[in-house]
Amino acid sequence: MAEVVGVRFKEVGKVYYFDPDMKKYKKGQKVIVETARGIECGEIAMENTDVPEEEIIRPLKMIIRAATEDDISTIEKNREKEKEAFSICEKKILEHKLDMKLVEVEYTFDGSKILFYYTSDNRVDFRELVKDLAGVFRTRIEMRQIGVRDESKMLGGLGICGRPFCCSSFLGDFQPVSIKMAKEQGLSLNPVKISGTCGRLMCCLKYEQNAYEYLLKITPKLGAIVETPEGKGSVVYSNLLTGELKVRLDRRPEAVPTEFKRSDVKILRDAQIRVAKDEIEALKGME
Repeated sequence: MAEVVGVRFKEVGKVYYFDPDMKKYKKGQKVIVETARGIECGEIAMENTDVPEEEIIRPLKMIIRAATEDDISTIEKNREKEKEAFSICEKKILEHKLDMKLVEVEYTFDGSKILFYYTSDNRVDFRELVKDLAGVFRTRIEMRQIGVRDESKMLGGLGICGRPFCCSSFLGDFQPVSIKMAKEQGLSLNPVKISGTCGRLMCCLKYEQNAYEYLLKITPKLGAIVETPEGKGSVVYSNLLTGELKVRLDRRPEAVPTEFKRSDVKILRDAQIRVAKDEIEALKGME
């Protein structure tokens, strides 16, 4: 076991382990640490705790110090500089007629580097832009292309549920979401209904997927052949959540389907949930 503290550098970002150097830190406290990007200021997200050695990537860097009032002042000044750098970079992008959208600008704590985050549908040759920016700011410039999900996470906003984006409020990492999940949950494969503001499949499709996978194992699917108290038949309606089924009985094929509970029937041959090729094509690029 090793004693560590967890440090986060963005409001809803990944938590990184650091060696507290035998000092105690409180959650929410600002600290100065050394990272691969240089000296940074982060916030304690996890107080001193012991974790197994296998969860740690050695060598573990130490926390340099608790942030001072001067450090906090430096951070505030950097935030002001970022606004100015954002405006300048946008003008330079227009001058160079580049097909890219600037999303965010970030100064490292010590000012040794400025990171410009952007989105683009195509590969961008920004070499001349970097030269211009380096000439203006006299420091290292780094351009980072991000996806639309990352853009939403950085900018924030409200989802169709009326709540702040999950990605910008509590999701540390993006979880893979697929069209098949929407299909298995019985949702309409309408892009407007299953996509978030970022234009990709909603992250919340992942939340209940385990429950749906379990229900799919115990509930006959549409087209399944089942044995009922009134004989054999095929399922024409299935409600995963309530367990209600409608079965067209083989002995009464022209009659109105009979209602049963999933506990009342036995699956003889289950059906498969498949996403049609035309559905995949229509939703291409949303995953």
